[in-house]
This record gives sequence, structure tokens and C-alpha cells, in this order.
Amino acid sequence: MTQFSDERGAEMRELFFETAQEQLQSLNDEALKLEKHPADLEAVRSIRRIVHTLKGDAAACGYRELSELAHELEDTLVLETSSSHTTLAEVAFTAADTFGAMLACYHRNAKLPSAEPLRKIIRELAEPSKTRKRRKQENSETTAVQAAWTEYQKLAIHNAQAEGKGVYHITVLVDPHCTMPIAARQLVLNAMGAVGEVLGARPENGSPKSAKQFELLVASDRSAEQVTAKCRIPSVIAQVRIEVLQAPAPKAKKAAPEQKAEEKNEVQVQPGEEAEVHVLASSEDHESAAQMQSGAAAPENILRVDAERIDNVLNLVGELIIGKSMLQQAFHEFAKHAPKEASRGRFADAMAFQARVLNDLQRSVMKIRMVPVEQLFRRFPRVIRDVAKQCGKEVELVISGQDTDLDKGLLDTIAEPLTHLVRNAVSHGIEAAAERGRSGKPVHGTIRLDAYHHGNQVIIEVIDDGRGIDAQKVKAKALEQHLLTPEEAGRLSEADTLDLVFRPGVTTAEEITEVSGRGVGLDVVQSVLHRLKGTAEIETRSGQGTTFRMKLPLTLAIIKALLFRVEQRLYAIPLNTVAEIARANESDLHQVDNCEVLQLRNQVLQVVRLGRAPAERAEHLSRKIFVLVITLGERKLGLVVDALVGEEELVIKALDDHTVETDLVSGASILGDGRVVLIVNLTAIVERFAKSRPDQRGELTSGILLSHGDRARIAQTSAGVRS
Repeated sequence: MTQFSDERGAEMRELFFETAQEQLQSLNDEALKLEKHPADLEAVRSIRRIVHTLKGDAAACGYRELSELAHELEDTLVLETSSSHTTLAEVAFTAADTFGAMLACYHRNAKLPSAEPLRKIIRELAEPSKTRKRRKQENSETTAVQAAWTEYQKLAIHNAQAEGKGVYHITVLVDPHCTMPIAARQLVLNAMGAVGEVLGARPENGSPKSAKQFELLVASDRSAEQVTAKCRIPSVIAQVRIEVLQAPAPKAKKAAPEQKAEEKNEVQVQPGEEAEVHVLASSEDHESAAQMQSGAAAPENILRVDAERIDNVLNLVGELIIGKSMLQQAFHEFAKHAPKEASRGRFADAMAFQARVLNDLQRSVMKIRMVPVEQLFRRFPRVIRDVAKQCGKEVELVISGQDTDLDKGLLDTIAEPLTHLVRNAVSHGIEAAAERGRSGKPVHGTIRLDAYHHGNQVIIEVIDDGRGIDAQKVKAKALEQHLLTPEEAGRLSEADTLDLVFRPGVTTAEEITEVSGRGVGLDVVQSVLHRLKGTAEIETRSGQGTTFRMKLPLTLAIIKALLFRVEQRLYAIPLNTVAEIARANESDLHQVDNCEVLQLRNQVLQVVRLGRAPAERAEHLSRKIFVLVITLGERKLGLVVDALVGEEELVIKALDDHTVETDLVSGASILGDGRVVLIVNLTAIVERFAKSRPDQRGELTSGILLSHGDRARIAQTSAGVRS
């Protein structure tokens, strides 16, 4: 039993960490909303509900420190009614950061950070509210005990009102000269049972306070005067105060804030006097009850599943695809040996049916892994707000394409590089307000986040309307950092120059700040994209802004690939990178500036060999070759290969550092006949070619891209995959 409890506790904590992150994101969203619209009372209530939920969930998981801190904040939010909501937004931001840090420490079993800064803000915010409440209590004629009705009682209120009944909040003061004060409560309960239904009572029966004063929640078809008359028991009850809980008004019209405020016209009722009825508007409680009721009635169609389980299913689908390839290979061999076999048609139909079902299964599993990029985009309003505040700028974020789906693994991986791009756009791209004013631009800068599908890729863009990137300044910084020689700098195109910003140490900032200026960040973008087999592009116009464009594959698990041979070894590249396939002779290749080129129609195409160049003999010059024209972003390059094998659906097997020692291979796959095919890392090939000096490019075409060491390591990789 103990083991079962431990497992359930661990499962509950993991669920808490997941839902708590969603709650913190919602807390940031509501705080941003409140900062922009300080009069938004609904945002204040939402913040209060989020903190209340965090408090309860943390307490259920045993995280006492977080629960107590959330409780202190919740008390302050309940007290807070008239101070600046802008200040309240700052408190919510601080709370979100503090709660997030505490959650991270709980997850790592690390020492908790100090919560004193948040507690200090809570004390400062609560002090004036407590003073106002104390003065209100001093001016009041009575100090009635206010009932804290439970969620179930609120739901009962809502149900009674939906049935057309009146709901009354009755405060009863027992006569101090009553000879049976303990029985007074039961006498009133019996009287109320005759006119309606008692939904709740406070304080609990047996409490010393209940002998002096208690509160009842009663639903009845009778009028308030009739209910009050039943409460008046001579020599037992001294005073009665009754409040009618009014049902929430229809939301056709939005009430003014002053109309939403609670109005109290309380009158004490002496025995023998008529009662005056007080109407209490408690729309928030009714809304909560309605939400609770609708939530209870609606079926739960969302199932939380650990991502690892989906990965396991996807791996099994991959194995099935390999099995399908094996069956197809065996069937082709069978067809060759028995071309007139009558059962061959039935085998073909069965395999075609299996292939269709397997394709549907693969697409279904892939859709399960797909999540909207909104999950990632939601965090950036807060990021931009904080960075803009640090830089003293005014920046507005515009988001589009948030419904675009992306593989969950990719989404988690690109969070860091996308954050770097957004922070870079605020700190480097957007100008200060004075500079924008001189340029005739609006004082507020604008950053756009956009995502959309293009073929079997997902494009994510970060666009700013800032000053743009000065390519000459970037080139000068690269020369200063000795990343280029003057000769190399003179040959760089504008696109190649802009790509230098992805090199470590290159920055256009004039000074180092907390946000930028150290030349780190964008190199992280490039390295992560290489690992994901994606690319990055930059478009900029001076004085008008810059666009950073990330191109990512829809998934990293299964790809359509083109298979080819180089020196009798089998390789593959993603089919979507192949723009066209050209047939040529060795004599069609020419040396220009120590680089082999091919004239393809009206275009001169640089080519790269993945193997050794042949000797300069006549028989080799007439040899037929294939040139695969590949496109990576704005770059276009030709790969010289010996032979084409065909198209194949490949299940990518990740290779760890112990299996592969070259960056020219990004993965491997196993064909149906058991052969291992290595997937070429085109980004690494293009980068190595771009970084090479012109005097090395003759050697490049002789096989330096796949040198003797590379070929030996690739052979070891093939053996490792087979094992």
C-alpha cells in the first residue's frame, strides 16, 4: 500500500509541475492585461483565482512554502480593492517569477530561493488595505461574522436561484438573557426548515461563538418578510439581519464598475419590528458556481499523456515501416523467382492494404506529437515587456500563425534560440524612442512573431521595424575578432556577411549591457538549428527593419529521402532539399577560382564532391555523373554523386557521440534488406565549403569534405548502426 501511495504521489507531483507552468503563464498573461488596462476588474479576479489554485495544488502535493506564500498573496488580493492596479500588475509579475523559481527548485530537489522580496511587496500592498478595512469596521454599528461559503454551497445557491427560489443570508444574534442559548440555533433551524431549505450554517455547531451569533443560508419560495417572521422567537432571538442574494444579471450589457460594486443597506431588526431587506450582489460567486456546475457536467475529452509514451509508439511505428520495407524486398525477390505464381496478386493486395493502414497510423501518431506554436509564443509578451523595460524602450508584440502545428520535441528545442532572437530584436533592432521620432517612425516599436507551413517545413519569423543590420559594421566586427582575413571579407556577398552575426563574439552593440553586447546568443540559434536539420535566414533593410527566418522540418522521426551512391557507399539526403537532379559528364565541370562549377542552363552552379576527383584521363572525362542541386535557405549548391538508388521513406535513428565522430552525418537508417544508409548533414557540408579558403577548394573537390579520416569514421558509424 505504501508503494502504491508513493507512485500516486509522484504522479500527482508531476501533474502539478505541468499544470503549475500553465497557471504561471496565465498569471503572466493576466498581469500584462492588467498593466495595459488598469481598470480591468476581471483581470484582478483572474489573478486571484490563479493564485488560489496554485495555493491549493501546492498544499495537496506537500509544498508548504509555496502554498503559504500563495496564501499570503491571496489574502492581499482579497483585501486589495482600490489601490493602483498597475502596482498590482507588478506584484503579479514578481509573484510569477518567484513561484517559477520555487517550482524549479522543487523539481530539482534544490534549496528554495528567498521569497522575502515578494513578501515585502505583499506587506506594503496589504497595509493600506488593512487600514481601510479596520476603519470600516470601527464605523460599523455591528461586527457581524461574515460567512465563508464553500464552493458546494455556492453551487447550491446557483441551483436554487435557477429554480426561481429566493436565497437569503440571515445573521441571527441570540438574546444574551436567553436561558437556553445552545438550543437557540436548533430552534431557528427548525423554523427555517418549515419555510425552505437550509443550504449552510456558520460557525459550526458546538462552537462557543454559535451561542451568541450565527449565520444561515436559506433557499425558500417565501418572501423575505415571511422568512424573517419565522426567525423572530421571543426571549430567544435579539436581532435578525437578512440579505437577499441576487442572481447575476444577464451579460447582454456590461455594467459600469460602480454598478458592480457591492451595496449594503443593513438594518437591525428588533423583536416585534418589521425587517428591511438588504440586496447583496455576488456575481463573482455565482459565476464561479456556474463554471463549477458546467465543468462538472461537461465530459472531459482531454487526456494527459507523457511524451515518452508517444515516442515509444512512434519508435514502434518506425520499426513497422522497416518491416514493411523488408516484406516488399522479399516480395520482389519472390516475384522474380515465381513470376507466374497465382498467389502473387493476393500478396500484393495484402501488402498494399498494410501500407495504407501503416501510413494512416504514422500520420495519426505524428498528429498526436503535433502541438500549436501558441504554447511557445505565449511566453514572449512577458519577455518583450521585461527586455523593453530594461532597455528603456516601448515595444509592442504582434502574434500571428499561433495555430500552426509543430512537433513537440522541436517546439521544446527551439524555445531557447527563439528567445535569443526576440531579445535581440528588442535590444539591437528597435531604436530608442527619440531616434525613432527623428526618423519619422511611431514611438512604439513593433515586433511580429509569425509561424506557417511551407511544404513539409515550418517557418517561424521574428520581424522588427527597427534600424536594420549594417552589413559593413558586421564585417568590421568580424575582422576585428580575426574571424576573417581582409581578402575573405572582400569576397563575401551580403547574405554571407549577414550570416556572420551567428558567429560567436560578433555583435553590433556599441556597449555591453545586461541584455546584449557580448556576442553570444545568435551562435546558439545556429548550433541548435544545425542539430535540428534546420536553417536560418536574415533579410534586412536599412532603417526599415530585419526579419530572422527559421526553417524547420515538421518532424525529425520519419523523412522522405533520396538515396545515392558515392564510391560504392550508400547515402541519403532529405528529398525536400533537392531542387533538381542534373545529368552531366566529368568534362562539363570546370575549375573557376579553385572551385569546381557547372553551367546549368543560364546559371553557374558551384559543386562539391563527396568523393575523390578522378584523374585527368580521357576515359574519366567522358564518365557520366549526377549532380544533385540542393537548396538550403538562399544557398544553392551541387553535390556530385556516382549513382542514384531511388526514393525511400526512412526512419531516422539518432547517433550519439560514441557512434559517430564526424559532423557530416546527422543520422542513419536501416533499409528493408538490412543495409545501413547514412543521412548526410547538408548544413555542415555547406558551412565547411563556405568557410574554406579559395586555395583549399581544389583540395575540397578532391575529397576533403569526406577525407580519409571522415570516410573511416563513417565506416565505423555504419558498423555501429548495424550492431
